[in-house]
Amino acid sequence: MNRNLVLFNVLVVVLAVMADQMIKALVVAKMALGEAIELLPFLAIYHARNNGIAFSMFSGMGEVGLAALAGVVLVVVMILWIKTPADRRLTHFGLAIIVGGAIGNLIDRVLLGYVVDYVYFHTPVWAFAIFNLADACITVGAGVILFDEFILQPRRERVRARADRTVD
Repeated sequence: MNRNLVLFNVLVVVLAVMADQMIKALVVAKMALGEAIELLPFLAIYHARNNGIAFSMFSGMGEVGLAALAGVVLVVVMILWIKTPADRRLTHFGLAIIVGGAIGNLIDRVLLGYVVDYVYFHTPVWAFAIFNLADACITVGAGVILFDEFILQPRRERVRARADRTVD
């Protein structure tokens, strides 16, 4: 990887972690646990604690187990990131926001024993899981990587194949 790409990726990770932790600190400082502030008829800020991982899965594993699991996943993502070719800039960006989100939630898990969640999509008859910016970073990062891998990369390969045929 070239130096500019590394610096950009580190900046993305740091910004994701800082934004996540600042918003969580604000929610914890200004809202009681279980308090909701309705922003729109379908969106609220709702102070919640997640003792599991995504959608409260594995909530029975305990603090240490979940922190260890998150750490292992983070290491695996870092290995994939290091092995990703430098020309796959969009994938690098996706991995950077995933790492930022994972670190943000890991900080909560290690320091608090749970993750602070606060984004709540709902209607009178339906409610989505409560999540946070770190979760959104992880989800969007995964979507960016899938888009790059399954849409953009095949296009790049077709363009290269056409260019190789015209050179021959």
